[in-house]
Amino acid sequence: MSDEKKSTVRAAERALDILLCFVDEGSLGMMEIAERTGLNKSTVFRLLATLEGKGFVKRDSETDKYQLGFRVWELATSLNQSDEPAVLFLPEMERLRDELDETVSLYYRIGKERVRVQAIESKQAIRRVAPVGARLPLYVGASSKVLMAYASEEELQELLADPDWPDNVSKEVYLEQLQRIHDDGYAISVEEREAGTAAVSVPVFSRQGRLVAALAVSGPVSRMNVKKMVQCVPSLKESAQRMGKLVRE
Repeated sequence: MSDEKKSTVRAAERALDILLCFVDEGSLGMMEIAERTGLNKSTVFRLLATLEGKGFVKRDSETDKYQLGFRVWELATSLNQSDEPAVLFLPEMERLRDELDETVSLYYRIGKERVRVQAIESKQAIRRVAPVGARLPLYVGASSKVLMAYASEEELQELLADPDWPDNVSKEVYLEQLQRIHDDGYAISVEEREAGTAAVSVPVFSRQGRLVAALAVSGPVSRMNVKKMVQCVPSLKESAQRMGKLVRE
């Protein structure tokens, strides 16, 4: 690859890194973006100017902070005409939320992380807030373990060999949990990743048996005890089966 092409790819990656900063924050200043991306201020300034010119970000003249622009929403709207599972599954996720009255989330595995690609929040006053786009580790949490319980041996070994694997998480116990989840068809977690929160998750398979995603129901531990989560499993599995039938491949 030529130096010019390498420079172009680098610029694209940096621009995408800037856009991804807005996954957890609605608005950010230039210095905050520079800190989050590790880029110098002049590079961030230049890329923000380009993104703003194309409509992917907009700057608030009063606060001098940036937000996602209209072009992002135009791209998101185009998903409604696609076969993207996060869109196809939305009606079923809403139905499941209404049935169980807890927050429903959908996760993909991307590399060594799980990403929340869709979420329907509970209507209860005290509920699990699940921001779409959040990237979470694969070594902890019900949905992470569901995604890895049905992963290939090669993918599993790659995760276990990750130098960032935390010392306080036993790989032997983790493997035992994955085997049990594979046998049972669901996973439960109580305050594993986030204090005060519990979740139960099941796999979503396509009609051809390919693992598509992990479907989860989560809520505060005051309502989501182990007994309640086990009771949710049949409804979750039925929803996952209906979702899987919508996936062509």
